Amino acid sequence: MLETTVAAIRPADEAAMAAARELHGRLTKPAGSLGALEELSVRLAGLAGVCPPPLPEPAAVAIFAGDHGVHAQGVSPWPQEVTAQMIGNFLAGGAVVNAFARQAGASVTVVDVGVATPLPTEPAAEPAVRDPAVPRLVAASVRRGTRDLTATAALTRDEALAAVQTGIRIADELIDAGAGILLTGDMGIGNTTPAAVLIAAFTGADPLDTTGRGTGVDDPTYARKVAVVRAALARHTPDPADPLGVLAAVGGLEHAALAGLILGAAARRTPVLLDGVIAVSAALAAAAFAPEAVCAMVAGHRSAEPGATVALRHLGLDPLIDLGLRLGEGTGALLALPVVTGAVRVLHEVATFDSAGVVEK
Repeated sequence: MLETTVAAIRPADEAAMAAARELHGRLTKPAGSLGALEELSVRLAGLAGVCPPPLPEPAAVAIFAGDHGVHAQGVSPWPQEVTAQMIGNFLAGGAVVNAFARQAGASVTVVDVGVATPLPTEPAAEPAVRDPAVPRLVAASVRRGTRDLTATAALTRDEALAAVQTGIRIADELIDAGAGILLTGDMGIGNTTPAAVLIAAFTGADPLDTTGRGTGVDDPTYARKVAVVRAALARHTPDPADPLGVLAAVGGLEHAALAGLILGAAARRTPVLLDGVIAVSAALAAAAFAPEAVCAMVAGHRSAEPGATVALRHLGLDPLIDLGLRLGEGTGALLALPVVTGAVRVLHEVATFDSAGVVEK
């Protein structure tokens, strides 16, 4: 599945991009007056291979959840059980991602790819009218949490591959169900540590520049976290030319699955709106598998985690919003969604100078 997905990823369509730029030049606005929105709509036309590109709707958030053996190194003050407890909160519709998804009219799917503790079960009886912002839970566990990456590889290559392929499968299912844009989400206590290792591995940046405070750790915990990232890099010497090997050695199951989701979206020429540092660390892996996958990526926001900026710079992506967010779940991507939709809607609905009878300068 991974090989066929990568093989299906194609470069942006230059003719469609040129048509979008030409159309922008005829719309009733000064040239370039919509700033970054214009280039975003051009990129989306190149991805779709048509101008104007399809409106990016409906939106579907995919939250991949997993736990991490490196939690034993004291990199997070939160107990590991919180991962499963937060999934219960998602299913009850009480998390921030649920609130933002309702506002955006987006569906939410939670995928267990490696949660360590037992999960709550969904109600046996479905409500007559289901709130799309209350997630469905997909059971796709590869293993109950990763191994401690400071002691051994976090995953075997087969486990990492299984997680990547889960992400591809979820992308296909959501797109087949009608999604016009996918949004990345994540849940996993301690997952900013493997994200920092992944970003350092794929970009060559120093761990001090890729490691943040996650949920807001104190100075001693932060110093320990940086040391853990350095130790993991020294132990495994991950090779960015072997993205599956990097994911296996130092990644998390949700990182691998998110990489798969991005690849699956790119193969289907469907945009994928990236959330925070977990998503962009996974995006680095996706780009290592298939450089043209970047064409499908839209950076929703700039996470407060410093590694996110390092990763976005490496990918050549500019975030749409910068609000100092560091929650994850897909929250930043959901807030950026109207910006993406607006950029495309301009090409569909704004009159040209000729059609509106407006004199050009």
